[in-house]
Amino acid sequence: MNINQERIRLMEIDLRNVFQLQFLDIEDESHLHAGHAGAATGGGHFKLMIIAPEFDGLNQVKRHRAVYAALNKHFPTEIHALSILALTPSESPHAG
Repeated sequence: MNINQERIRLMEIDLRNVFQLQFLDIEDESHLHAGHAGAATGGGHFKLMIIAPEFDGLNQVKRHRAVYAALNKHFPTEIHALSILALTPSESPHAG
């Protein structure tokens, strides 16, 4: 398991402790940022899609803050950059 796969595993554990996840996908996009000044710190670049009922009634800023709060201990060492798509189950493309 490479270092970013381990980081993803630990992020998933922390997100599961806070949210009742309907869906979670964390992609490592670090390879797209090789040579970027922030990449030199060793933190990874990740793209996150999360679907959870806790986002009901929250705007995007509050949803992102909730995700950042859940992953706070990972910044800035493990995570340098994080792209977030946070949806409620009713907003999910998987809603049926």
